[in-house]
Amino acid sequence: MAQQLPVQIDRNSPVPLYHQVAEQLAEAIDTGVLKPGDAFENELSMAERLNLSRPTVRRAIIELVSRGLLVRRRGIGTTVANEVVHRRYGLPSLYDDLKREGQNPHTEVLQFSTSYFDDQIADQLGLPPGTPLVYVERLRTVDEGPVAVLRNWLSPDWADLEIEELATYGLYTLIRARNIVPAVGYQHISARHPTEAEQKLLKMDPTDPVLAMSRRAYDPSGHPVEYGDHCYRWDRYSIDITAYSS
Repeated sequence: MAQQLPVQIDRNSPVPLYHQVAEQLAEAIDTGVLKPGDAFENELSMAERLNLSRPTVRRAIIELVSRGLLVRRRGIGTTVANEVVHRRYGLPSLYDDLKREGQNPHTEVLQFSTSYFDDQIADQLGLPPGTPLVYVERLRTVDEGPVAVLRNWLSPDWADLEIEELATYGLYTLIRARNIVPAVGYQHISARHPTEAEQKLLKMDPTDPVLAMSRRAYDPSGHPVEYGDHCYRWDRYSIDITAYSS
């Protein structure tokens, strides 16, 4: 039976009602009050209990699903997702971001291999040692010049990727085209000096820093989708984060 969690609603707050609900339920998941695999209260019951409309509750649940905290399965209902995806990072696609900003992104595929061996990265992807990984290295540019060097590793299931499609579309577009949704990721962002190769590709001065980001992405069920190691020119890329007070 699904646990009914206490939720405090402040109708005078400028924070939308659905977001108030979503944040409190997300905290219950993050703190272990609700555990992976636990059944989640259905929207009708929650709406009646909290005196909210069903669309409001539905939007809160959809927000939690999009974060990877909940999983909806036909015949099973809504449950708390696998623990591995309990993070709230956004998963921006550089290609999509550039398009939204009115830029004209170009991609050069620098390397493509279906037999890349690295046991540490295989472990990040939930694969056994010795698994031949798919490795893709690309240079992303806009009309003004280079923006980023993108390195990604995927499981052998992606060995049929074509260089032409990698040069035409963003990787996440190709992933979603196979009905796989990268829902949540662990990201680590830092500044560092570029390698000599990165410096040449990004046309940077030796003293210029790069913004480096490594990421493990997971689908809503907690299955690893890809591992990425990207570096960006400091003057052509930034990260915007929206924060809400608790």
